[in-house]
Amino acid sequence: MRKRLLAGLFGAALAATAVAQERTIRLICGFAPGGSADFVSRLVAEGVSPHIGARVAVENRTGVNGVLGAAEVARSAPDGNSVYQCPMSTLAITPQLVGANLPLDPGAELAPIANVAMSSYGFVVAANGPYKSVQDVIAAARARPGTVSFGSAGVGSAQHLAGELLKQKAGVEMTHIPYRGATPSIIDIIGGRTDFMITNLGDAAGRIQDGNLRLLALADDTPSPVFPNVPPLSRLYPGFDVVGWFAICGPKGMAPAVVERWTGAIRQAMQDPTFLRRLIDNGLTPRFEDATALGARIARDRQQWQGVIRSVNVRAE
Repeated sequence: MRKRLLAGLFGAALAATAVAQERTIRLICGFAPGGSADFVSRLVAEGVSPHIGARVAVENRTGVNGVLGAAEVARSAPDGNSVYQCPMSTLAITPQLVGANLPLDPGAELAPIANVAMSSYGFVVAANGPYKSVQDVIAAARARPGTVSFGSAGVGSAQHLAGELLKQKAGVEMTHIPYRGATPSIIDIIGGRTDFMITNLGDAAGRIQDGNLRLLALADDTPSPVFPNVPPLSRLYPGFDVVGWFAICGPKGMAPAVVERWTGAIRQAMQDPTFLRRLIDNGLTPRFEDATALGARIARDRQQWQGVIRSVNVRAE
């Protein structure tokens, strides 16, 4: 009788474990496969799965600079089974563009869980072009107002607003050239059709390292582990600070225990040297921040970009 009871309990435990292992958590990425957001999403999914008690699967739900993916998570139950890989642009910039007609404001309607990585932005020009320093670019813009051009991944992108911020700080007029993504903009810089771009190092690092782009400055004060000797733009323009981040958010209303379960799993994943090295090798800086610190970062960046957007009346396309 006792053996049968123990066997029954053991079988029930195995069944419960199997159910837990079969449960799948959705990590929704609002961007297409192949970019930095998708890379971070898949790295996090792989890294946290052993620590969260379920398989984490990435789903790409693209559209409106990640907002459609954010809306999918915001409508989900606040049980931690659907989370969103939330990048800076989607939470802090897109909802604040003039005339934006969105299904929700992700920065206001998602709850922060934890930050994973910072994405430094760099001031890049063609390696074989005439510019050897940021001062060279600004001098050309001052001598020939409106003739120096800067590229971006599109109107209202972080690259666009970084260029507008530089124009304000330097007091010069330059022409914005929007593209459909960072890659075509970078290609035109290399080809000499656009002068410069302030862009995510994750998108530019490979072309800097292979000698097609020249990195003149970093857009924030955090030293880059990949390019440690590159100076920050704030040396020329105090207060210049553009840095992206890739974090995890969830629906509003998550219980503290649910948030902590995710936060703890991310913290554990980020103790793995391989996890950290993969971030660094892709031009990102590992930076764990809990829900409180991430919430403060979101609020701070929303305030900064709101000022730039309103000052130049950046409208949603």
